[in-house]
Amino acid sequence: MASLPPPSSAPDTATRPVPADDFRSLMGAFPTGVAVITTYGTDDRPRGLTCSSLSSVTAAPPTLSVWLTTRGETLGALRAYGAFAVNLLHDRGERAGEVFAHQVADRFAQVGWRRSPDAGLPWLVDDAFAVAECRVTKLVEVSDHTLVVGAVTGVTQRPGTPLLYGARRFASWPGGEVPASALAVGTPVTSC
Repeated sequence: MASLPPPSSAPDTATRPVPADDFRSLMGAFPTGVAVITTYGTDDRPRGLTCSSLSSVTAAPPTLSVWLTTRGETLGALRAYGAFAVNLLHDRGERAGEVFAHQVADRFAQVGWRRSPDAGLPWLVDDAFAVAECRVTKLVEVSDHTLVVGAVTGVTQRPGTPLLYGARRFASWPGGEVPASALAVGTPVTSC
């Protein structure tokens, strides 16, 4: 097994910063699933935004992470409320993905939603094939974004074809519909 070189031999990249547009182009070429992160503000009105920076952290206990704009209204609301929902959009949820990706006066007036079964968080019931309800466990600010780590407290899912985003366009998961039973391996699930 090869050993890693000592840190002193690493190239000095500090003098060669990558232009932001080049970095955006790189990341834009990497397709990912589309999620809408939702929570409530202190006024009990729902808040949310489209997010493609979502990942699982660990299965024991179930934990996931998302990256949100630090100065955004949704992060401020999430920080105060202490909980959030991750709505995984299906391939017919493209409009919701677009609504929550742009500055719109009342995003929730343009989509169907209701309170999620366990924690009562905003669930995009018409556009999401699955929703994970999470309690905030950690926040880490990195430049203009904040890593939000959440303990998954509930999952609701139904069959659906995941919505993907990459190269500045939406697409359907090429494998077709994912049955709710395939998603539920080892996870407590409420089916719809």
